[in-house]
Amino acid sequence: MDETSLLELRQRFVGRGISTLHPIVISEGRNALLRTVDGRELIDFTSGIGVANLGHCNERLIAAAERQLRRLWHICFAVAAYEPYLVVARKLSELAPTGSENKAALFNSGAEAVENAVKVARLATRRQGVIAFENSFHGRTYLALTATGKYHPYKAGLEPFAPGVHHAPYPYCYRCPFGQSYPDCGLSCLDYLRRWVMRTVAPPSSVAAVLFEPIQGEGGFVVPPADYVRELRGFLRENDVLLIADEVQTAFGRTGRLFALENFGVTADLFALGKAIANGLPLSATVGRAELMDAVHPMGLGTTFGGNPVAAAVASEVLEVMTSGGVLERAVELGRIMERRLLEISERYEIVGDVRGMGAMRALELVRDRRSKEPATEETDRLVAEARSRGLLLLKGGLFGNVVRLHPPLTIERELLERGLDLLEQSLAEISKVRR
Repeated sequence: MDETSLLELRQRFVGRGISTLHPIVISEGRNALLRTVDGRELIDFTSGIGVANLGHCNERLIAAAERQLRRLWHICFAVAAYEPYLVVARKLSELAPTGSENKAALFNSGAEAVENAVKVARLATRRQGVIAFENSFHGRTYLALTATGKYHPYKAGLEPFAPGVHHAPYPYCYRCPFGQSYPDCGLSCLDYLRRWVMRTVAPPSSVAAVLFEPIQGEGGFVVPPADYVRELRGFLRENDVLLIADEVQTAFGRTGRLFALENFGVTADLFALGKAIANGLPLSATVGRAELMDAVHPMGLGTTFGGNPVAAAVASEVLEVMTSGGVLERAVELGRIMERRLLEISERYEIVGDVRGMGAMRALELVRDRRSKEPATEETDRLVAEARSRGLLLLKGGLFGNVVRLHPPLTIERELLERGLDLLEQSLAEISKVRR
């Protein structure tokens, strides 16, 4: 079927709540290139929202999937154990930076990983409170949605939400909710968490965990100051409150380290993982300190398809590739190229208000005026459409939908990366005023 016919099917048979940013239909992908059903080629700067870190249709991962498909593709871990699940659990337990011996449980989606991390924290501490952050995204299942710190479009009309979840301001320095500037602010946002949130609605004695994205993903690739992360971790440890790192979008090489939290020199008690863990097959994990994971009673965790043999076999291969050398270094190299090019672009185009990111996870926040920081939301929509017409697939995000998120596969060729950045600048030229 041609693209028009397929999009008509999408309109007729897919529920309105399932949104699609780009009005196209993809038929195949190879590394960082995608092809539509009508034969148009696109450079992928989305990685399927940070999933295909090792590229689309990676031959080594295809081989791992094929081997497992011919042996066993389902039994359910609740029925009987199988090797791929056990191997992935071991590898994740050995790799997760908690500073302790770990255990793991496998699920299907990032939201499930978050939900189960909170379950573990509540049962281990015998407390119910959870503190999450404004402008965060943790998923669309009930508790993960409650923890998500953005009402529109995710939570609108879906009240009431789960009890026991509170929100604190995230260190979004470009749009500081306290109107201050880092580093002169003295980390006012952290001070507010310590001296207000945890003294009024959520005292430490009632809080099981703080749920924290080391870099906000859907929130617009907001990177917190390193001293904020270190001081937060120290404060939580002093008050016997667990730290859950939601690394669904940041783990597995995206920032130049296997886990983004490693960039800040701190550990977490529990990790929620997903997305790139199996490079596109549905898999997620909750990993954490063994004594915490073992605080859950038998049958307290589980799912029919979680840790599917084929997905787990691919995840095992992903972890082999990630830890065998080259990929993490490549992410750092890509990040340097992207940062340099984006800063150059920001010098030429007034519409670029902020350039930020870490590793191969970069963003431009677009504004109509650099002084007022009025969000350029409509212009961002036009930029995404213009780039697509030129052969570049982009994502938007952020509190106001005015952030262009760039996270290409970590295996993208340098020439293709540079070409994509050229297309990005050409698209900006169409929708913004060039600085003179």
